[in-house]
Amino acid sequence: MKSFFEGIQSLFVDFLFLPLDGLRSLELSHWFLANTINWIFMIICAVAMVYWIKQLRIFDDAGTENQDTTAHSFFK
Repeated sequence: MKSFFEGIQSLFVDFLFLPLDGLRSLELSHWFLANTINWIFMIICAVAMVYWIKQLRIFDDAGTENQDTTAHSFFK
C-alpha cells in the first residue's frame, strides 16, 4: 500500500508539477512571464464579465426581465 501512495507522489512531483517548477524558477528573472497563467485567467474573466453585463443590459432594455419580487418562489 505504501508503494501505491509513493507512486502517486512520484506522478505529481516528478511529472505533473514540472511545468509549475519551471514557472517558479522563472519568477526571479521574468515576473510577467512567470505569471502568464494568471494574466490569461484575468483576461478570460474580464471578457466574461463584459459579455455578462452586455447581456444584462440587452434584457433590461428589452423589458423582458421579470423584476417582480415574487418572480422566484423563495421570495414569497
